[in-house]
Amino acid sequence: MGKLRLSLACSSYDRTRALLEDRIPIDGIDLTYLNLPAEETFYRMLRRQEFDAAEMSLSSYVVSLFSDNPPFIAIPVFPSRVFRHSSIFINHNSGIREPKDIIGKLVGSPEYQMTAAVWIRGILSDDYDVPVTSARYCNGGLEQPNRGEKLPLSLPPDIHLRSIDPGKTLSQMLGVGEIDALFSPRVPSSFVNGTGTVRRLFEDYHSVEREYFLRTRIFPIMHTVVIRREVYLKYPWVASSLYRGFVLAQREVYDDLYQTATPKYMLPWIARCVEETRALMGQDFWPYGLEPNLNTLTNFLRYSFEQGLSKRQLTPQELFAPETLESAKV
Repeated sequence: MGKLRLSLACSSYDRTRALLEDRIPIDGIDLTYLNLPAEETFYRMLRRQEFDAAEMSLSSYVVSLFSDNPPFIAIPVFPSRVFRHSSIFINHNSGIREPKDIIGKLVGSPEYQMTAAVWIRGILSDDYDVPVTSARYCNGGLEQPNRGEKLPLSLPPDIHLRSIDPGKTLSQMLGVGEIDALFSPRVPSSFVNGTGTVRRLFEDYHSVEREYFLRTRIFPIMHTVVIRREVYLKYPWVASSLYRGFVLAQREVYDDLYQTATPKYMLPWIARCVEETRALMGQDFWPYGLEPNLNTLTNFLRYSFEQGLSKRQLTPQELFAPETLESAKV
């Protein structure tokens, strides 16, 4: 009997490249790895379920669990994690000088339910007393017009969300002051190419994010990996096999990052960066699995509920295939 042929849509990361290059075998699976941008993967998986497995926005996955027939089940693999204080942009003329100034302002984000925006709103609420209901929100394309939410939303009446006008983009609107602030995982062109009118709220974001981690021990998770539920129900062993494959691919990178004889990455002081990161965050600073991520996941699931995206607050254990939550011992 041959191996099960499965498709996986995922960006090309250092931590997944061994799977893309077919250098790590996955038990029982003949994997076709489609290297696609995250936005395209999410759109095609959420709208049409085109792939057997895929990288997925953590927030979109959580929202999908409340549909009548949840289409996916996840494994505790997190290909994207990013501290998001650096993702808050402001128009200098908006009057925003500190986080509490966001109260009462008009804030854009490409999608209300996108993971980065959920983290930002949660952090602003927890750490800076900016309740999610204290600002007005609008969504739309960052650089291209007519982007909408990938999933239908039913928000509480005290959360005010509207779409921006057709033909406009959030980057342009921030640059000319039509919105006061922007929560965006991608840096807007009005910041990169502008005249200084668009700035980051936290200009020394590196220091702010380090302090945040030391205080909370949270390294925000952006993406997980999901399997189409019909595939999982037919072949439940697929979850464990894929999980092990991702773990082995990531393990390669931990070793490569500290290769000092012939560095594999184009960063002149990478060894110093690795040493500083390990001193701050530990040897396994990008952990997979449930246990080392319970705190991070619990906070995110609370944010999803508080922001009107989840109908109830889920537990981290409810997100993942049970086969991936514990392993056999000898």
